[in-house]
Amino acid sequence: MPVRQLPEQLVNRIAAGEVVERPASVVKELVENAIDAGASRIDVFTDGGGRRRIGITDDGSGMTATDLELAVERHATSKLDNEDLLQIRTLGFRGEALPSIGAVARLSITTRHASEPHAWSLSVEGGVKARPMPAALGQGTRVEVNDLFYATPARLKFLKTDRTEAEAIREVVRRLAMARPDIAFTLAGEERAPVTWAAALPGAAGRLTRLGDVLGAEFRSHAIEVRAERDGVLVEGFAASPALTRANALGQYLFVNNRPVRDKLILGAVRAAYADYLPRDRHPVVALFVTLDAREVDANVHPAKTEVRFRNAGLVRALIVHALKEGLAREGRRTAANGASAAIASFRPQLAPRPGNWDWRRSPSLPTGPLPGFAGAATPAFAEPDQAVFDVGAPTADVRFEAQPPPDLLDRPLGAARTQIHETYIVSQTRDGLIVVDQHAAHERIVYEKLKGSLARNGVQRQILLIPEIVELDEATVERLLARDRELASFGLAIESFGPGAVAVRETPSLLGKIDASALLRDLAEHMDEWDEALPLERKLMHVAATMACHGSVRAGRRLRPEEMNALLREMEETPNSGQCNHGRPTYVELKLSDIERLFGRK
Repeated sequence: MPVRQLPEQLVNRIAAGEVVERPASVVKELVENAIDAGASRIDVFTDGGGRRRIGITDDGSGMTATDLELAVERHATSKLDNEDLLQIRTLGFRGEALPSIGAVARLSITTRHASEPHAWSLSVEGGVKARPMPAALGQGTRVEVNDLFYATPARLKFLKTDRTEAEAIREVVRRLAMARPDIAFTLAGEERAPVTWAAALPGAAGRLTRLGDVLGAEFRSHAIEVRAERDGVLVEGFAASPALTRANALGQYLFVNNRPVRDKLILGAVRAAYADYLPRDRHPVVALFVTLDAREVDANVHPAKTEVRFRNAGLVRALIVHALKEGLAREGRRTAANGASAAIASFRPQLAPRPGNWDWRRSPSLPTGPLPGFAGAATPAFAEPDQAVFDVGAPTADVRFEAQPPPDLLDRPLGAARTQIHETYIVSQTRDGLIVVDQHAAHERIVYEKLKGSLARNGVQRQILLIPEIVELDEATVERLLARDRELASFGLAIESFGPGAVAVRETPSLLGKIDASALLRDLAEHMDEWDEALPLERKLMHVAATMACHGSVRAGRRLRPEEMNALLREMEETPNSGQCNHGRPTYVELKLSDIERLFGRK
């Protein structure tokens, strides 16, 4: 078959296949054009999930008649001052969006530039362009896209339901609204009630306001500000405390020079920063903004401009990890504070019985004999059989505490220990409330941080077992453990082969005291089975430390003396990230006295 030049309309439809994947792609390109035009307000309207109609109105700079006629030609753009693709400072730059949309839909553009006496309108249907005509419009641009993919009916078969396509449009607008809090957005359509995000003030406060409007009040209450800067790269934004998580990574919003992106490097950095705080099946909620020189990032990697490539990827990753870890460590007790509202909500005050529902004859305090002052012999107020009603069993708390705790301990962040409940939870008192501590989770974080600190300084101190402990495992598990024996030895756990299907434990970390070596090795083997070769050594070591910390911590069910409880509280106050254990569970919950009084109707 001879080589031939493809017709222009077919070329445009092929290009549209890369740029216009679905209605949300059209909305993304048009809203980005409005942002690049300097708009302060953008209104988005859709019908039929965007396939019947898409309308975008902005108050930006608009276009002249000459620019309008050229804007619907392929590779025509006003966003590149020169031919340097390393100096891209706008969201759009290829000049493919409008001609690609016009090739597969009915496109109508009405625009007015400040230098023009009136507006101009132009339409493109199936790639056929009409001449500009005078129109009526204030300054700005209005773009309408009707009957999307009518020129390429086969593409319609790949679209999902109207509701699904409308949700994809909503997600696109949400991301762009988060990127530019200084712009007011309105999203309306047949599938949804109108949503308006007012323009916010500049700075971190305004950004948090917009993020709270888009992501909800729950994110705003859990948000921790993060910021780090080095060598011209700035990372800032907000990360939710470990108390707010998702079952997937869709709650992670990433922006590079205000461009919404999905970058594996940044997602990996976020996962690494939260590794000490979350369970393996939970994901954090973050909104991070990376700002750097345009020459240090390549935005011309993907046709949809959703991926970027950094010149110094290691620096960007390190800054993100540092910013998140610093913010999480600074707000280490936010988990407990945020958990208080959920704890209060879990209480259900017992309503008083309504009149007529109470039978006085069923009262446990009713005397069995004649009442005093009446005929017959007087009987005790509570007969012996009735006393059984008040027998609720032995107390589950250690109440052998002095009536008043030392005043200086009440002023400490975690207060003074007052009792232990169910041999698992420590209750402490502060000046303005009380705190409930999970003793195992708290001690687990303490041991974990000590292991990390000891490893960073001079290695973990070991204790040699007088008689090596022999642990029998299946051969595959033994092979996994022996393959990592050097990494385990760095944490003070020395193991060696003891014949087929057995491991001899000769040394254990002294920090853990007496441990169940068999259970520890089995847990370590399970974690190692999930590792891949790409997982950094540091992450692998932290997995080992977390598993060891769990086995070396004070277990639930162990009765503690008052001085042990107070010592645990003091260690928590000095330990970084003590608001949650290294599996992501909260270590304590704080209840303010005002909340408790509100429960009982005292306020």
